[in-house]
Amino acid sequence: MDPNPKAFPILSYVMSRLPSIVGRRSQSPLEPDIEQPPVDDSGRHSDAVELVERMPCLNNPELLAAMAAAVSDVAKTRSVLQTLGERPDHEAVDDARARIAEIEATLARELEEIVRAPRPDEVDRLQWRAEQAEREKECRARAERERRAYRAVIQLDEMHEAYENLLKEAEERLVKIYRSVEAVGSGDEGSSVPVGQEDEPVNEEVIRILQEASEKCLDRVDLSDRQLRYLPEAFGKLRGLVSLNLSSNQLEIIPDAIAGLEYLEELCLSSNLLVSLPDSIGLLSNLKVLDVSGNKLKALPDSISRCRSLVELDASYNELTYLPTNIGYELVNLEKLWIHLNKIRSLPTSVCEMRSLRLLDVHFNELRGLPYAIGKLTNLETLNISSNFSDLQELPPTFGDLINLRELDLSNNQIHALPDTFGRLDKLTKLNLDQNPLIIPPADIVNEGVEAVKEYMAKRWVDILLEEEKKSVSQENTPRAGWLTRSTSWLSDVVSGVSGSVADYLGTKEKNRDPILDQQL
Repeated sequence: MDPNPKAFPILSYVMSRLPSIVGRRSQSPLEPDIEQPPVDDSGRHSDAVELVERMPCLNNPELLAAMAAAVSDVAKTRSVLQTLGERPDHEAVDDARARIAEIEATLARELEEIVRAPRPDEVDRLQWRAEQAEREKECRARAERERRAYRAVIQLDEMHEAYENLLKEAEERLVKIYRSVEAVGSGDEGSSVPVGQEDEPVNEEVIRILQEASEKCLDRVDLSDRQLRYLPEAFGKLRGLVSLNLSSNQLEIIPDAIAGLEYLEELCLSSNLLVSLPDSIGLLSNLKVLDVSGNKLKALPDSISRCRSLVELDASYNELTYLPTNIGYELVNLEKLWIHLNKIRSLPTSVCEMRSLRLLDVHFNELRGLPYAIGKLTNLETLNISSNFSDLQELPPTFGDLINLRELDLSNNQIHALPDTFGRLDKLTKLNLDQNPLIIPPADIVNEGVEAVKEYMAKRWVDILLEEEKKSVSQENTPRAGWLTRSTSWLSDVVSGVSGSVADYLGTKEKNRDPILDQQL
């Protein structure tokens, strides 16, 4: 098994099938679960054979016993995570922290006002102190009540974080158990993972390249695939550098000295072992292209939002669970964003402010939906939100505002109906709706292709608008008819009264008639 993140799909494969092997070898077979339907065991044996062929060391009973214990730890931790419920998204946690900070700032001002308040002359000093203490107690109690809900959000997030770390450790322990036995079986007394010398100096070729770049003021340096474990601090002095490629190495840390590359426009850190990026990366104000794909990043630093010149950002193939809350408010020039194959559960609402975005790839995540205002991304041309599986069940009504969308992949989700505004996507030419339990549009329409889907949804949208217009007219006509009837009645009364008055006037004797009025009549 390779010592990289790609080993974890194999881990899932092992965990899903290991109990069958352990159960088969166990002296006391498990009793059937009466709440579960009977399972056909014919496929289980073939799965076990297939697994043993792929991982021959599973024939070792001691290994099986050790792995069974590790699987038990993983199962228990996962059970706790399920009990905790859904983890609050990063934006909600950030908001909770901000609200708590506001509450505490307000409390500090109130307490200061209480302390600074002058004592009235008629109030005794001891009595005044008692009143101040009572007011302070009330203020603190009120602040505590307000903080309680927000603290609960933060505590739930922290509990998820702790148990997810435990889960990861248990899964890694399971992998190490197998590796250790595999190494012994292959005759290698050490670890099966190739380990280099920790204190190995930077090789001479790298030193030569850095010296050459410094002396000749090179603007491009390629140090890819050099087995680098760390970068020397001196590289931060290459201020004229415009492009730096450090991909396919073994870097675990990028030093803060990277901030010295003030003219850097392209930075490639893909396929390394990075767990985090330095906050100083936010000082690269001229950075246009950043590739950090294929690492072990848990999160992007908030400071990345200050790289306002960014046009392309690739953070795919990592372990991200969220994006910085304000990333969209700052990266207004971003045109392409790849964040697929992560564990992102929601996109921050600020993403909807990336008005320059033309490509967004979020497939193979854990998205539960898109921000309501996603329709603001009117320049978006390519959108891939496939393979979020059971987590993604619907699209927001504003989806139809993506008027420049040309390619859309919604496959492998649980979407039952496309939004009613879908028919407004006139420029859409490529559409993938495979593996969705779609009802609207029906399957026969989907099978005819993108044009048929657009036509169906457009007609449905027109029908909805016409129906709404009919309802609106019907509702408006009723009160309007009543007003017209009342107005006509009132006008008839007035006209009748005026006519009667004129007739009466004309029927009077000459002595009572006005000569000027006669002329007007």
